Amino acid sequence: MLFPLSISIISCNEEANIARCLKSAADLAEEIVVVDSGSKDRTREVAEGFGAKVTHQDWLGHRDQKNVALGLCTRPWVLALDCDEELSPELRQSIERFFTDGSADRFDGAECNRKVWFLGRWITHGDWYPDRKLRLFRREKSKWGGSPEHDYIELAGPTMRLEGDLHHYSFPSMRRYVEKINTFSDVFLARQKAEGKRWSVGANVTRPWWRFFRAYFLRRGFLDGFPGFWIAVSTAYFAFVRYSRKFEDEVGEGK
Repeated sequence: MLFPLSISIISCNEEANIARCLKSAADLAEEIVVVDSGSKDRTREVAEGFGAKVTHQDWLGHRDQKNVALGLCTRPWVLALDCDEELSPELRQSIERFFTDGSADRFDGAECNRKVWFLGRWITHGDWYPDRKLRLFRREKSKWGGSPEHDYIELAGPTMRLEGDLHHYSFPSMRRYVEKINTFSDVFLARQKAEGKRWSVGANVTRPWWRFFRAYFLRRGFLDGFPGFWIAVSTAYFAFVRYSRKFEDEVGEGK
């Protein structure tokens, strides 16, 4: 059954993921909008095979790229997905109920939990779960806000929680996570400089320890076995790298 819904996706070289994503959701929506930033693989072809309208847009950053895709949507409701995500069967059923039980008349949006597949298992504790996301929303009342690396939907109206998880295949390997550390630390440094913030030894030392303690103990990451321990350690290291970059930058200024 089709609903008054546009699926909104941004892509670049996502041939390995986009079919799984669209297979889980395409037949729910009257429209699929994909904004591609220059794929060299079969991403566009695969998306068009699901009936998507594919538009090229040079990369503007996650937030602004998603606003371009949102601006091309024409249906009253939007389901925003990343290529490496898919609707779980439970979440798909929740979205169907949202449109059939009157919830769409009472709410302007709906959020869900996002669950990551990592090192051969679903991560259900620690800093990675529940990763709540607002992904179903009224088009005319919404826009993407936040920072370039941490975008989110800005919506003033009432929202509800959907049952079921949004599956996320973000890190197929440890290597992929480690690669992202430098990318996100670059963005973090640029924002720190733009805001005129100075390096702090207190933040540089205490934040990594806090991130580990919160993820592994307070949020029970230890229940996810070794993957939970690895996530807690790596997110702590990520925090250490981010705050250390400001020290490096200031030392360089003194040359």
